[in-house]
Amino acid sequence: MKLRYGMVGGGQGSFIGAAHRRSINLDGQAELVCGSFSRDYENTLKTGEELGLPKDRLYKTYGEMAKAEAKREDGIDFVVVVTPNASHFEICKAFLEAGIHVACDKPLAVTAKQARELVALAKKKGLLFLVTYTYMGHVTAKHAARIIASGQIGRVRAVMAEYPQGWLADEHSDGGKQGSWRIDPAQSGGVNCLGDLGTHVENAVATMTGLKIKRLLAKLDVVVPGRVLDDNDYVMVEYEGGATGLYWTSQVAIGHDNSLRVRIYGESGSIQWFQEEPEKITVIGKDGSLTEHHRGYPTIAPDAAKYGRLPSGHPEGWLEAMANLYLSFMQCLRAKKDGSFKSDMIDYPTVEDGAAGIEFVEACLRSAKSGNVWVDVP
Repeated sequence: MKLRYGMVGGGQGSFIGAAHRRSINLDGQAELVCGSFSRDYENTLKTGEELGLPKDRLYKTYGEMAKAEAKREDGIDFVVVVTPNASHFEICKAFLEAGIHVACDKPLAVTAKQARELVALAKKKGLLFLVTYTYMGHVTAKHAARIIASGQIGRVRAVMAEYPQGWLADEHSDGGKQGSWRIDPAQSGGVNCLGDLGTHVENAVATMTGLKIKRLLAKLDVVVPGRVLDDNDYVMVEYEGGATGLYWTSQVAIGHDNSLRVRIYGESGSIQWFQEEPEKITVIGKDGSLTEHHRGYPTIAPDAAKYGRLPSGHPEGWLEAMANLYLSFMQCLRAKKDGSFKSDMIDYPTVEDGAAGIEFVEACLRSAKSGNVWVDVP
């Protein structure tokens, strides 16, 4: 029997909501049965009609939806939250309090206090919580983490990571519907670029290396005239254990689309991974040898390779990566239902990972507001 899920946000005109629905559909393990797709109920009704949902499961508010679905015998197993950043906390909290598992787009919240409250509530209720850092669903990203954990490149010494985009470089454009809320403090919180892209960088490095940031120094720039929130950021980091790193994120880097790139340098080798070419990772040995590991071949670690969906040479991309996160999440949900769940089954970014991203953001804000100084990260 399929799992049942509902969605908050993702109505007509939304890019991310449709992407989540398509990704979930790839494995056919869950069906969308309800939603509160927009603050505009007419949008919710039109979206629900397009998706073939009954009117009695199209809700005016997320609060109404959480309470109603919790009472139904055929209520949802999980909710997908795809709304602007500032609303994540209250929506996720409502569904957790109703006893419903949650999948939320990143960033998890806008303050560390909110994030910690969600962590505590999910733990108290015994509920699963996926934060969709989509790029970590790529087979090659998972394989990179396995290589580093095995010690193949030795102790990590340095990390260089960047995520430049150019779509908000025009001072005469706010980027349309997708951009306007990101540059609005009321909807995005205290940051724009750092919350949108920097949290991806933080999560990618943490997932691949297992390193925890000890302290950082951040410079958050507002480059485009008239903007209030950052659109170009630099962050120097020092990890526990002594390794160091440098992060760059930008929305004004003309010529870049979604250029998330991670370079990890160890004592005896290095790894390079580029999300726009996610079918491979490059490993360079101390002797100068260069090896490319391609998805679909036996060199990929089995617990990463199992997420591959197509033979080599048939490129898998962003939707498949998101689907891989949902696949693990749904497998864990099924195990919860039949009593076989164990925490080591989790192979997706959790609410704790989401909270780490918000702690990173808040530390960057403290550093920048104090004159670009070193600050500790909790």
